[in-house]
Amino acid sequence: MTDVSDCRIVFVLAGGNALGAYQAGVYQALHKAGLTPEWIVGTSIGAANGAIMAGNAPEDRLTRLREFWRPAVGAASLYYGESAETWRRSGEALATLLAGRAGMFAPIGTALATRETPGLYDTAPLARTLARLIDFDRLNQGTIRYTIQAVALDSGAGRLFDTHKDRIGVEHIRASGAMAPAFPPIAIDGTLFVDGGLAANLPLDPVLEQADHRPLLCIAIDLLPLAGPHDATIGSLIARIQDLALAAQSRRIIESWQHRYGCDPALSDRAVTLAHLTYATQHREVAGKAMDFSAASVRQRWDAGVRDGDALLSGLRDGTIPLGRAGLNLVAIPQGERP
Repeated sequence: MTDVSDCRIVFVLAGGNALGAYQAGVYQALHKAGLTPEWIVGTSIGAANGAIMAGNAPEDRLTRLREFWRPAVGAASLYYGESAETWRRSGEALATLLAGRAGMFAPIGTALATRETPGLYDTAPLARTLARLIDFDRLNQGTIRYTIQAVALDSGAGRLFDTHKDRIGVEHIRASGAMAPAFPPIAIDGTLFVDGGLAANLPLDPVLEQADHRPLLCIAIDLLPLAGPHDATIGSLIARIQDLALAAQSRRIIESWQHRYGCDPALSDRAVTLAHLTYATQHREVAGKAMDFSAASVRQRWDAGVRDGDALLSGLRDGTIPLGRAGLNLVAIPQGERP
């Protein structure tokens, strides 16, 4: 029976802006259990979270993630009913749309004057935050391989920046999360890049195409659910369409790899466990959820990540999550969330 310690462990971190606190919660659970990745692949907010993980000493990673998200983890949340909570979240998202997010992007209109790379917000504050929270020498030379995805604005070509061949800095991470027109494209070596989620919001391809003869445990932390409830409001419909646009993309990628692993002889002896964790408890979220960085919302997402991380660990301990079995073995957490 294959043990976790015998596996090559990889984290794949999706985009989703403010929803990325869920990934930090999952990491908290895995970190406390001593589960450390050899490789982190991310896009957009997943690129930022991944850089904080890979670019710090193990004992500092969780602290730096908390500084980035500033949740009061473990504190009680006060909710005054679903209707009031919807108004609170909508108000928080609107406030961010107008005033920006401290340490990430400046108020609306601050980048409009930049004619070469226009955008609604200036992401220079994010550059300063990342420079403070990340040891870029460790990121580029440490034990965790780090890969992020961006898309060339002019050609539409996807581009992977990888510490095995590139020196990654603040601008690469900004480029991976440059969702235009909100955030301005970022120039790297004369090419303008935008958000990597436009190519694949859950960037599994680099990992699954490089599976070797070691058992692989790929922990993919997604932020947008494929299935979910909605009510008869325009806001609810907007939220569901936002989810479907990227979650259906993730489903197609996973189904494509399941097919390849099932019919490609070159992959027949590979043993891959794909643990697909999805932030699925979104019944309180609103249409502007990706812009709701309020402490209460961040805390709720973080705590949901801890719960799902604990569920993954429980399945690994009791053997219900297969390791070392030939083929691509998909495990969805929560259990009802399958692509």
